[in-house]
Amino acid sequence: MDVRKRFGKRVKELRQARGLSQEALARLAGQDTGFISGIEKGECDISIELIQKLSIAFQINISALFEGLELFEVP
Repeated sequence: MDVRKRFGKRVKELRQARGLSQEALARLAGQDTGFISGIEKGECDISIELIQKLSIAFQINISALFEGLELFEVP
């Protein structure tokens, strides 16, 4: 699975675990709802600044956004 899709899945899991809608997360992160949807679907490349905004919105460390993700696929 593509790293964007894995990251998007993680964002969606965190959002749902906190009972947030995409609209609420978008508001907290200062983003458009459609962009949050795109992140969750793995359709968007995101910046480190947005990763920081998401971590603030979730009230977690940046590293926690990547917990459980395999970022490197070994051939």
